Formats: sequence, structure tokens, C-alpha cells
Amino acid sequence: MGSILLFAAIASLVAALIIVPLAGNGRRSGNSSGSVVVPGLVFVFIVGLLLITGYYYFTNADRSLMSLWPIVLIATVLGALFSSGTEQKVKSVLAIGALALAVYILSAPLFNATEKYEAVQMEEQEEIEAFDETQTPASVPPKFARNKMKKAFGQVPDTSYYELGSLQVQKVGREYVYIAPVEFSGFFKWWNGDSTPGYFTMSATDASANPKFVKAEMVYTPSSYFNKNIERHMRLENPEAIFYGDSQLEIDDDGKPFYIRSYGDFISARNGFAVQGLVAVDPATGKTETYSLKEVPAFIDGAVSPESVSLENSYYGNYIHGFWNSKFGKKDVKLPSDEGTEANVSPVFNAEGDMYYFTDFTSPKEGVDSMLGYSLTDARTGESTYFTGNMEDSYMDSQGNLQIIEKQFIEKQWSGEMPVLYNFYDEASWLTPVLDSNGFLQNYFIVSAANPEISVFAGTPNEALQLYKTALQRGGSTVDGSSGAEEAAASGVVERVFKEKTADFTVVSFLLEDGTNFIVSSENVPLAIYLKETDRVQVTYLQTGDLFLPVKTMAIEGIE
Repeated sequence: MGSILLFAAIASLVAALIIVPLAGNGRRSGNSSGSVVVPGLVFVFIVGLLLITGYYYFTNADRSLMSLWPIVLIATVLGALFSSGTEQKVKSVLAIGALALAVYILSAPLFNATEKYEAVQMEEQEEIEAFDETQTPASVPPKFARNKMKKAFGQVPDTSYYELGSLQVQKVGREYVYIAPVEFSGFFKWWNGDSTPGYFTMSATDASANPKFVKAEMVYTPSSYFNKNIERHMRLENPEAIFYGDSQLEIDDDGKPFYIRSYGDFISARNGFAVQGLVAVDPATGKTETYSLKEVPAFIDGAVSPESVSLENSYYGNYIHGFWNSKFGKKDVKLPSDEGTEANVSPVFNAEGDMYYFTDFTSPKEGVDSMLGYSLTDARTGESTYFTGNMEDSYMDSQGNLQIIEKQFIEKQWSGEMPVLYNFYDEASWLTPVLDSNGFLQNYFIVSAANPEISVFAGTPNEALQLYKTALQRGGSTVDGSSGAEEAAASGVVERVFKEKTADFTVVSFLLEDGTNFIVSSENVPLAIYLKETDRVQVTYLQTGDLFLPVKTMAIEGIE
């Protein structure tokens, strides 16, 4: 608080010297200039001190010199109006300079769009790596997790004092979990409670798991007031830092909580944002540490705030040819989706356990639901990759995916939440949890982004994946290059055969004498349509662990 008072005192003193006519006012003849100047300086100083202190304390604005530009503009204009003679001319020049500075700052968005685009350049690739089907996607929707945590709120002592805070997803040890702090439910609850008792955790991959309350006393929180408010505490400890995004709770591998918030710098003229690091606070003691992105502790997954990633996606999609093109020509413009779970982006994890923010991009043309591409941003480093997808295919965007789910379950009034694009079996595919009107999880829906007529749903992500594999075969798609499943070879005599015609191809399921089941599409093996009982075959297949193993190649003895 002392640093705010000192900053406000200096700013108020300078403002008073500019506003109050130091040479007196010629129109007030008969009065000594000293009798007006001193009271005027004191009055303006006190008023300015109160206003500036209040503004910076309650808004948590950065206290850099450039942040004073509105005060400088007001002070110089008033100083020019109240003074006369040579003093008025000097202050008029200052007012013109302050006005020019204001115009420069306020008009920056019109002219720094190219700088913003260049600041967030992404590496471009065609397709994301295939998903390993032995893994489980982090697919429990946050709305469902939040509902379960609320129902478990009886675990919290003095329940009436508190409410559930914002959810974040994180990897703790080897588990993917949602974390939600317990927050004060109002000013008087904070006044009487002083500290919150802990936080909830819940699996982000297992919808049947129950939330667990973890005791961890926290004094500095988003719902605390005055100097105990976490964002104000961060500001008091870092007066000139440029923060962007809300504070988030992260826990280390021992379960100790920390609040973090991303900081960075403006692109130009107090406009735009480029992330540079984070501030971490121990909510029990208030101890504060500042880290650059290269120094972020290993337990922190979301070093880059989802709000800053969403902003960068906007720069990348809109400003490829500058600001005016984003409003009028819209050449090559692509709009980032607003279907994400956190600030329009969705956290996902790769096979190594690293967290990324996913966003798909669509056309600015109304009524078009085709996806132009999608991005993944490393949540620790801020580095982004833009995936164009297979240019020969037209991919459906996340909004189109949600519309299919809505139509599929229109009578039940179920809806999708948290759609994420995966590469399942070498097929770009949307995986979306489906919730009922009360926010409870009902099933998981998978649909091909290139072939929306291929879709399945099941009670768990892995069950849906198995059904999807079969649906791809029936739909004439291929599972070549699907995941990390190893290839193997087998041979034997066919005991049973089942053939099913789907569109332009035939799906053949067959059983060998040793009891192994296989499935193959005539798109991959055209001669499979001639397969019959007693035929001897040689096959190469993928060891996926399914009941019906997908065949890559097949030779039928006696058929060339």
C-alpha cells in the first residue's frame, strides 16, 4: 500500500503544479498570487492523491509511467484553461503533446495489427499425430465435474461460509485431475472466516470417480478482500507488471496449492499482449515468486493463461493482412472458435502428459460450418502449432459437430460440451462429452470431421473408440497408421464369414479356426469379397486388443 501512496503522491504533486496557475490569474486583479497558488496546490494535491490512490488500488492497474497518460491529458488541458500569458502558452504546448500521446495510444489497434500477427506466428503442419488408443483422453467435461463437486460440498467445514471456485485441469503425478478452490461466498463471510479451508480434486478421465476435498488453508484468494485479495497482492508485489488473464490455482505433486497469473508486455502503445512469464503466490503465507517461461516449475501445467492464448489466436486468425482487412475484405481471415471450456480454448494433454490449449478456426462467412484449421498451444512455453488438416478434405468445425449432437438427441434435449479434435485411426475426429439438461454426463460422441455421416456414441471414451473403429471400417475409411498398435501376422483356415454392404464397399468379418476374429474392408483388400468358409488366408493386422482385429493386408490361398 505504501508504494501506491508514494506513486499517487508524486503523480498528484505533478498534476497540481500543472493545473494550478503558478503565476496567478490576471483576471483576478487585486488578489496576491500567493494567496491563490498555495491553497490551490494543496487542494488539487489532496483531491488527486485520493482519486489516483483509489483508482490504482481498486482497479489493480499497473503503475508504469505510461499508465498516467489520462491524468497527464486532463492535467495539461485544465492547466492551459486556468492559466494565462506565457504560462498558458507553455501549458498549451504540453496539452498538445499529451493529446498526441492519447491519440497514439487510443489508435494503436488500428495500426499495430501486423505487429500482433508477427508476434504470434505459428509453425504450420498438416495433421496432429495419431492418438494412442491405449490412452484415455481427458474427457470429463468441466460442467459435469463442477456438478459433482457441488454435491460433495458437505465435506467442507462451515459450508455456509463458502462456495466453489473456478475449475482448472492439471496433471498431478500421473493423474489428470480437475482442481477447484473453495472460495468465500461474500464480504461478511470473508470478514468472519479470514481463510478458506482447501480445494477439491476430481479425475478428468474417469466420470465415475468422486470428488475429494483436500484441506489446505488459504488466506490470499480471489474471493478475499482488500490486501488479502490474491490479484491485489500480486499487484502490490509487482507494481509495474502487465498481467493478462485471471489467477488460477495449481497444486504441486505434494498437494500444496499455489495461485499463478501470467504476465508479459504490450505489443505497442499499451495495446496487445505477449506473455513472458508468471507470478506464483503461496496462498497461505503470501510469499511471491516471479518466473520467466523458461524457469517455470515442473508442476505448473498452465503457465500461459487461457485468456492470453485466446487473444493470440484472435491475432493469428484475424490480422494476417492487417486490421482493415479483418473488418472489410476478410481475405484469408479465419475466426477462432468460442466453444472452448476456458476463455474459448480447451485444455488437452498429449501422450507425454504435456498440456496444450486447443482451438479450431472457421470461416468468417455466415452459415459455413467447415473448419479451416486448428491450433495447439503449449501451456508451459506458449509455442503454438497450426494444423491445416488434409487439404483434400473439408473438415467440419466444432459448431457443426455440436449441431449434429443436438439433432441426434433432440428429443432428450441433450447437448455437447468441450469438443476436441483428435486423430483417431488416421481420421480427424471430434470427441465430445454429451450432457443432459441438468449438466450430468450421459455419453461420449465421436464423429468424423471429414465424413460426418460416420458417428458413434457410448458410455465411456474407450467404448466409443472401439465402436468408432468398426464404424470407420463400415464407412469405407481406413485404420492404417492408427495409434501405437503394433503390426502382426497370422494365417489359418476360415471357419465363419459375415459380409455387410456399406455404401460403395463391403465389410468382411471372419473367424479363424484358432478362435481369432478379424475385420477388413473391401476398400483396403478388394478381393476380400470372395472370402468363404474353409479358405486359407494370410493376414497382417494391428494388435489393438479388440475382439475384431483390423486387417491391413490379406492373401487368400488360390486367389491371385
